[in-house]
Amino acid sequence: MSTTSTGSSSRRNRPVPEPAEGPPESPGQVAQALTELGVRPSRGLGQSFLTDPFVADAEAALVDRPLTAPVWEVGGGLGILTAALLRRGYSNVTVVELDGRLAKRLTREFAGRVRVVVGDALEVPLEGAEAVVGNLPYSAATPILIRLLKARIPRVVAMVQEEVAARIAAPPGSRTYGRLSILSQMFAEVELFRPVGAESFHPRPAVGSRILTLTARPDPLAVRSVPKLEAVVRTLFSSRRKQLGNLLPRLTKAPEAAARTAGWPDDWAMLRPERLPPEAFFALANTLSSAD
Repeated sequence: MSTTSTGSSSRRNRPVPEPAEGPPESPGQVAQALTELGVRPSRGLGQSFLTDPFVADAEAALVDRPLTAPVWEVGGGLGILTAALLRRGYSNVTVVELDGRLAKRLTREFAGRVRVVVGDALEVPLEGAEAVVGNLPYSAATPILIRLLKARIPRVVAMVQEEVAARIAAPPGSRTYGRLSILSQMFAEVELFRPVGAESFHPRPAVGSRILTLTARPDPLAVRSVPKLEAVVRTLFSSRRKQLGNLLPRLTKAPEAAARTAGWPDDWAMLRPERLPPEAFFALANTLSSAD
């Protein structure tokens, strides 16, 4: 197939298009921006960039704080969620971004409108944050969420791998109920919102995602020692197929007395750990803390 070139249509003379204003909002634009920055998303780390502005707007709406409240965004990326927060009217936004190349782009893109901090979301002090929002990389989502829960951030809006969202919100008796469910539900009220398909990201992830919110409980924690609770659930859920009668002796030399003091049901020794509600683990952690 042949083509004819003219002066007005030749590649040499064709005007170079101006870059589009605002963050990229299509897979092609995201791919181009990443190429220009020299950023290659790591599939091993679960790095995918949101391309759907309507999803970002939904996340911004779920922040549900006063528009002057300090809002921190974890993992600013190319700025699609940052732009949604600004459209929503939030005026005190801080963006944490680990990659210096992306942070530099965010600083240029949102100059004077947001503060950009280069650092690790697992380490940066979230000073004064009333809400944290972010599209979390799959590889780091769970430790980031646990850090935010322990920090008692009033409101967290996060997009995570659908499997992680299911574990956080899982009720007793379900296949996904376990350590993360119990910790999350002690610290916060958990709500699941819309699923987000792979077509909303670049590169397309192999799994689905979901938006969730965590609203910190205002009351004192149900346990005296969070590390003790973590030790309890880590041990008891280490062998999900075993019955509690075989697992509880790993935590105490007096399992019958501990179970009785914690108010566990009479048939506790025949049950598997996923059959007990979170309150049963809180009570056991308090019982073992008192015995130490």
